[in-house]
Amino acid sequence: EVQLVESGGGLVQVGGSLRLSCVASGLIFDDYAIGWFRQAPGKEREGVSCISSRAGSKYYADSVKGRFTISRDNAKNTVYLQMNSLKPEDTAVYFCAADRRYYYACSRDGSQYDYWGQGTQVTVSS
Repeated sequence: EVQLVESGGGLVQVGGSLRLSCVASGLIFDDYAIGWFRQAPGKEREGVSCISSRAGSKYYADSVKGRFTISRDNAKNTVYLQMNSLKPEDTAVYFCAADRRYYYACSRDGSQYDYWGQGTQVTVSS
């Protein structure tokens, strides 16, 4: 059974930082691109960042570029999302997802992802 488990969310003040983790099991982690998505109440799901399985290709949404950094540790089956300079508009449930479609790229389109975690809440207070 494939599982993706997010952790690291919480309540933080504006300008603060959090590091989210996504630990995968039940799949060959090296074969999967991993994406981070978020959904705020009343809003559509948004692709935040993703990282390819090979060659380290990365994508960031314009709204987080320069503030968020994605990385992966294949030895630990883990992808991280370092979030700095957090803003109230970053408040959302953050999900990680796995996609085996590409090795050298990753997609911002959540519909292309095969497996999803349950999400972790991030709340940024002003």
